Amino acid sequence: MQWRVKPVLPVSKLIGAVAVLALVAVFAEGDPVRWVLGGAVAAGLVAWALRDLLLPVRLSADADGVTVLTGLARRRHLPWSQIERVRVERTIRRGLRNELLEIDAGESIYQFGPHDLGAQPDDVVVQLSELRRTTA
Repeated sequence: MQWRVKPVLPVSKLIGAVAVLALVAVFAEGDPVRWVLGGAVAAGLVAWALRDLLLPVRLSADADGVTVLTGLARRRHLPWSQIERVRVERTIRRGLRNELLEIDAGESIYQFGPHDLGAQPDDVVVQLSELRRTTA
């Protein structure tokens, strides 16, 4: 099983980069500082989108355990014996509800949102629990 970034996410980031450059073109009025700042923001959005396009799988699971994407491009395999808990962390801040899949591996905690997984965290917890139970 594997969960990946929704395709709309990198596309939205690329559209955002184009929008930033368009806004700079309209409002820069020859100011080089605005061009540099706008270019830096656009480059960051493009790099972020490229990460999503090149490494779309954020979480995968099999009989041996789960593999998570950490940092920019590093993968880490966690055997089932190392995973202490898999749950959904729910928070409400400023009226906004947020749900994250949380994988507790002792000294490390990995969190994934619905956009990272391309699915609801509750559904992923159920699937991971079933896989873990059948392989135990």
